[in-house]
Amino acid sequence: MPGYGLLGPDQGTGVMPWSWAVERLTASRNYWVVSRWPDGRPHAMPVWGIWHEESFWFSSSKGSGKARNLMADPRCVVATEDAMQPVVLEGKAELVTERGVLEAMLALENAKYQTDYGIELMDPDVNSAFRVRPRWAFGLTESDFTGSPTRWSLDESMS
Repeated sequence: MPGYGLLGPDQGTGVMPWSWAVERLTASRNYWVVSRWPDGRPHAMPVWGIWHEESFWFSSSKGSGKARNLMADPRCVVATEDAMQPVVLEGKAELVTERGVLEAMLALENAKYQTDYGIELMDPDVNSAFRVRPRWAFGLTESDFTGSPTRWSLDESMS
């Protein structure tokens, strides 16, 4: 990592595999979603979410700042909660409204968080559900700070 005094790709322990990032994206309980207010200020908020089909999925009240921000500008950053082994994604959020997809998303969320929310939680008139397809991701492990930083550029099918 030039400029940070970190080891280069031939000097460190090597690039971490994408599967390392997927494990953390799947296991994280809480995530940070960073969007942009209309005046350009950043807006960061914690959310529950799921990693599924190479995308990050979450829901939010339709009137929330993050939902309004993402409807105006879908570019966003998503990060896992663990600062010792973070995974950070950059991508675009797309609004999900198809009932079958919302039902599947809710089932995965209920299983992960051991909740029993009904489909009304995903009512598009009240709430917004988003899928973020990452364009790139970054991760590192604190225990190998100089050798582990890895950036993954994801292909078009994932962005």
